[in-house]
Amino acid sequence: MTTLNCIAVDDEPLALQLVASFVEKTPFLRLVGSYSSAVAALKGLQQQESPVDVLFLDIQMPDLNGLELARVLDRGPGPNRGPRVIFTTAFNQYALDGYKVDALDYLLKPFTYEEFLRAAQKAQRYAEAEYPTPVPAATITAEPTEDFLYLKVEYQMVRVPYNDILYIEGLKDYIKVYRRSEPRPLLSLQSLKALEERLPKQFMRIHRSYIVALNQITSVGRGTVQIANETIPISEGYRESFDQYIRRWK
Repeated sequence: MTTLNCIAVDDEPLALQLVASFVEKTPFLRLVGSYSSAVAALKGLQQQESPVDVLFLDIQMPDLNGLELARVLDRGPGPNRGPRVIFTTAFNQYALDGYKVDALDYLLKPFTYEEFLRAAQKAQRYAEAEYPTPVPAATITAEPTEDFLYLKVEYQMVRVPYNDILYIEGLKDYIKVYRRSEPRPLLSLQSLKALEERLPKQFMRIHRSYIVALNQITSVGRGTVQIANETIPISEGYRESFDQYIRRWK
């Protein structure tokens, strides 16, 4: 999962604090600067050692407004290009101007975390499409040396051993991780696909909404598997790869 460095700019302290809190709740965002004016933000951008990927930017501010700042940012090609802009404003009349400066999105105050998350995910998809992370050949076949993973659950990172996981359920932008040791699942803000890429071969996706721990399967039915007390469906798109695994049992 691509992590994006971001900056928040707003001359209203409460609005700035809200954006910062939304960033902190989002696993793939890292807040590297928070500024109460566009002038301070421009200086901060110039001083950043690492590239800034996303700028959450208010429009109506004194001295230099958000649109003016967006116009002076370098959006040319190359690794040193300026950040993508997501405007956060209380005024909808600037929407057209936002598109003229190649803004990625336009959040109208007051906006919810769900709206913020959709805009952030758009920025993540853009970054992954524009600069895909190269995967060394060695990492394609190598198994992870760790026997656990960390999940961001609310405001903390929770260590989850692989051998404690029964199965994982995907719910839109969230996942539920069901464990042997606890009756309640862990809820983490990330996609099932993103987690699938981090898991070792002892896990398999058998449905668009489910990944199972293969060593926790107690029985296989017609189009289903049984894990603990749960019956989990196998969808057609994943049946062939699962059947290949099952043939080893015979």
